[in-house]
Amino acid sequence: MSQPVPETDIRDFLRTRRARITPQQAGLPPHPGVRRVPGLRREEVAQLAGVSVDYYVRLERGRTTSVSAAVLDAVARALQLNDTERNHLFALANPTRQRPQARAAQRARPGLLRALENVAGVPALLLGHRLDVLATNHLARAFYRDFEGLPAGEWNMARYMFLDPAARDLYVDWPETARENVGMLRLHASHHPRDPRLAQLVNELSVGDRDFRRWWSDHDVYQPKYGSKRYHHPLVGDLTLGFEAFKPMGDPDQTLGLYTVEPGSPSENALRLLASWTADNTHIQPEEGLGGCAPPGRGAAGQA
Repeated sequence: MSQPVPETDIRDFLRTRRARITPQQAGLPPHPGVRRVPGLRREEVAQLAGVSVDYYVRLERGRTTSVSAAVLDAVARALQLNDTERNHLFALANPTRQRPQARAAQRARPGLLRALENVAGVPALLLGHRLDVLATNHLARAFYRDFEGLPAGEWNMARYMFLDPAARDLYVDWPETARENVGMLRLHASHHPRDPRLAQLVNELSVGDRDFRRWWSDHDVYQPKYGSKRYHHPLVGDLTLGFEAFKPMGDPDQTLGLYTVEPGSPSENALRLLASWTADNTHIQPEEGLGGCAPPGRGAAGQA
């Protein structure tokens, strides 16, 4: 797959954002006549942002070399972007200002490995910017049993989500979680526009799964923060787990995910049962692959 084209990415992102907002939602007066486009016209976005129509058209066409932060902020407000979408817009508009692409493999630093090892009772895992699984604790390894057949260093959550049928059985609300994975990859792609392995992953998933292909074209972005998910685990049945997502200090391209569980709940009992069944063969092994244990995937995880 060819590398992402910044001009195309920002064009499609802005078009999809303005298509979802009606003039009424934007606070504009009704316009007589038949509207030929869904959502806002370019002229209306320019009006709301306080810039000329020609300036906004150039921005939507990817001519962003001289665009200012003030203009991007105004466009973000006009399109009612959330914080994640705003950051995505800034990254798309300024691809040459992104930090240089790393050459070394992404790894979990020793302190994070020890922190994961010390988390007991709930799954915990560390993801890289391509959703490569860089490390897990023993319970996360037990929870994602389908990763066990893969070599260390080839675990990737996006590949698991879309290319492993077991994921659709594990996640009760699979479409919602799968779309979040697409949004995370889309967000990372704007911050790593020259990452060939990320482009290769997107191409692989686009070819391999029509849901991924359709959702990728929506240009939605997602940054995990917190929430809850429902699971149907093949060993211990139904669970509801919360999650909290963090960016480790000094490693902005990594995401630390900690699951949570309601004390005394059936889900906590299910996790305890899972831990007891797998206590002898699921543990942190920092010497393997990317610097720790992890869940599934089928590609070169952790290479930058």
